[in-house]
Amino acid sequence: MNGSPRFALVAGETSGDLLAGLLLGGMRERWPDQQSYGIGGPRMAEQGFEAWWPSERLAVRGYIEVLRHYRGIIAIRNQLRQRLLTRDRPDLFIGVDAPDFNLDLEAALKAQGVPTVHFVCPSIWAWRADRVEKIRRSVNHVLCIFPFEPELLARHGIAATYVGHPLANVIPLQPDRAAARTSLGLSLDVPVVAILPGSRASELQYLGPRFLQAAVRIRQARPGVRFVIPAVPALRERIEQLVRDSGLTDAAQVLDGQSHMALAACDVTLIASGTATLEAALFKRPMVIAYNMHWLSWQIMRRKQLQPWVGLPNILCENAVVPELLQDAATPASMAQGVLDWLDDAARIEALQQRFQALHLTLKRDTAQLATNAIEQVLEG
Repeated sequence: MNGSPRFALVAGETSGDLLAGLLLGGMRERWPDQQSYGIGGPRMAEQGFEAWWPSERLAVRGYIEVLRHYRGIIAIRNQLRQRLLTRDRPDLFIGVDAPDFNLDLEAALKAQGVPTVHFVCPSIWAWRADRVEKIRRSVNHVLCIFPFEPELLARHGIAATYVGHPLANVIPLQPDRAAARTSLGLSLDVPVVAILPGSRASELQYLGPRFLQAAVRIRQARPGVRFVIPAVPALRERIEQLVRDSGLTDAAQVLDGQSHMALAACDVTLIASGTATLEAALFKRPMVIAYNMHWLSWQIMRRKQLQPWVGLPNILCENAVVPELLQDAATPASMAQGVLDWLDDAARIEALQQRFQALHLTLKRDTAQLATNAIEQVLEG
């Protein structure tokens, strides 16, 4: 395409902002004068993106939790759709993950002649298989981050390209634990546990107290342990309060973001189910995956689940390589024991790291170039 294309993007949370920021970096190389705008976060802003709404406005998970914010989210989508179809019509729209928000928006834009690309295939292979018809109706092309997805979409007549996972290029094959600990002021010879209770307020509500109670138990068993807890700005104050309430102020370090630094520095992580678990796998770190949500949301999601696992490392390795503690099983005692089991088993950690190394190599591609090639084809289509 000649000239300066105009791209609209929507990334709905911290992980989407990270992926979209990496994608925008490649798009700026291909189209140096391109314009991009919509809904996004700080990583996207670093690439010149104009955020009309911040991505955290859409950062809600769980059916009941979404209902509480439904009217506000729908109002944003309606305003965005109207703006994109009138005074700020883009040459192409890219929805980054957030399928519940983006697919309906993409369908409306596509119906009005705006080409649409969806980056990160909705997990129709894990749950919501019924969503495949909506994908076909809503998007011109899907950029897939897992290698088995394009063939699955092709069966349903949906054009797709495997672009690899952007994080596999950002995270080194051999993370430098010593450098990360030095940067965080941590001793090289003490056990370090990274605690990642999620980047959404609803996740912190259900997981934060449990994770900190688990940390108390871990410290009782290992008095010298240190904890690092990455926090998005909007949740930092609440996390610091949880740390104080747990009596862990002298053992825990709350970080401004820096989740990658925390994962590089740690020996093991206690982590909420989601994209961050794949990041932990790419850092070759053992983990205990946990999740808890409103009981009704859990009942609905459990009925839609197609895979025996929810954690991306287990799904991609097709085996229970790391423990998953979900809903009622996510007790402080079970989470603490899971972390301690890793700390006491060097051979098990070494075997896991070999699995994660192979996974990393599978996901490592020139994502920016492959994605922009596909986007260019849609623009010219």
